[in-house]
Amino acid sequence: MQLKVEHLTKTYKKTDALKNVSFTLNGPKIYGLLGRNGAGKTTFMDILAGLQLPTSGTVKVDGETPFNNRSITKNICMIKEGDNFQKEMKVKDIFKTCSIIYDHWDEQLVRDLVKLYKLPIKKRLKTYSKGMSSAVGIIVGLASNAPITIFDEPYIGLDAAGRKKFYNILLEQYEKNERMIIFSTHLIDEVSLLFEEVLILQEGELMLHEQAETLRNSAFVITGDVEEVKHFIANKHVMETKQIANMMTASIYGNKEEAKKAGFSVEGIPIQDLMIYLTDTEKGA
Repeated sequence: MQLKVEHLTKTYKKTDALKNVSFTLNGPKIYGLLGRNGAGKTTFMDILAGLQLPTSGTVKVDGETPFNNRSITKNICMIKEGDNFQKEMKVKDIFKTCSIIYDHWDEQLVRDLVKLYKLPIKKRLKTYSKGMSSAVGIIVGLASNAPITIFDEPYIGLDAAGRKKFYNILLEQYEKNERMIIFSTHLIDEVSLLFEEVLILQEGELMLHEQAETLRNSAFVITGDVEEVKHFIANKHVMETKQIANMMTASIYGNKEEAKKAGFSVEGIPIQDLMIYLTDTEKGA
């Protein structure tokens, strides 16, 4: 499927949650949608899922607008950090309802994951802990096999072990049945290796849209003699420098191969650190 966003703007009263955003995504692929709180990520995902209308501009899936369009929204599953389902419902009925909504529902996967997360599905969702409620959302997102599956901080309350299970199963299911997955999270370091492309929003604007591997190769730390490092980093995008005695380290956004050819010790920087740097308005990034 193709997702085409053109000049997308969403305004709440006098606040622009999204400002003239344009990009194109082609599936199947796993996308990381990153940004700080208030960057506009959830607003965009709500519009994509057909839950809101834009103020101006368009979001189109295979040429059609999602809002009030069942032929498109049946192919989109959005799992948010909470309030995905009615709390009065029994969990087994949530799964039954979703099996009707999604054409490619995987009932066997539901059974397997219910056992894995040890969910008492005959109980009402309101009796569940946050972690168990998150597991329900994760199961629906994975089992839906929706051509566009959106995960917006889906694992609130899950411990590290529970999250790791989710990442592994997500990758297994993606390899088994490829689709477009849009993943928004603040725990970037945990999932960044899953991303094939990364989008970064900052204050409602698209700051960056790049191949994940390109980003990994563009952010790095060099170590060397103070004067040599200072000479190398002149006129480069320097994120941070540290000096101990006559040695200096510098975090750089640029050409890693150039640094290696210059003879420096080079180490990669996590995508999370790069995102923080790029969205640090105090540094004028």
